[in-house]
Amino acid sequence: MKPSLATSKTDSSSVNSSKQALELESIDFFVRLMGVLGMPRSVGEIYGLLYFSEKPLSMDKISSRLEISIGSASQGLRTLKSLKAIRSTYIAGDRRDHYLAETEFRRLFSSFIKDEIMPHLDSANDRISRMEESLTPNEKNNDFYLVRLEKLKKLTKTGSRLLPALAGLLKL
Repeated sequence: MKPSLATSKTDSSSVNSSKQALELESIDFFVRLMGVLGMPRSVGEIYGLLYFSEKPLSMDKISSRLEISIGSASQGLRTLKSLKAIRSTYIAGDRRDHYLAETEFRRLFSSFIKDEIMPHLDSANDRISRMEESLTPNEKNNDFYLVRLEKLKKLTKTGSRLLPALAGLLKL
């Protein structure tokens, strides 16, 4: 199912129709991408709208264009700001915040790795230790559990080495 954008009745020219098609595809693209990353649909919709917006948009405008609640727009914008995927900008004569999409994907992915994935890896060894401690004496001698735990250890060790290097490369 494709997202819909609220449009005015005067948006009937082919230029506006073409722009709307571009926005719809962008929104769909980012909804799917954010879904893969475990983000809510509204986060993808907001980022998709902002990505091809030539001008900064206010939360009210985002909410009405996407036909989402102000609460959903607020939460989505907060999530995107925490990921450094958008930034707010000042518009003279308007007290509201306006938002622009960050378009440097290398920086976005670097921040995502550093801020979202690495904290989970940092605590992984503690969790694996707790898993080992929770095993009964019989389970501690069971190859099934030992092999699975060893695979988790290798995954976290590899991730702890590769992801910081990848994040550093992406910043270049």
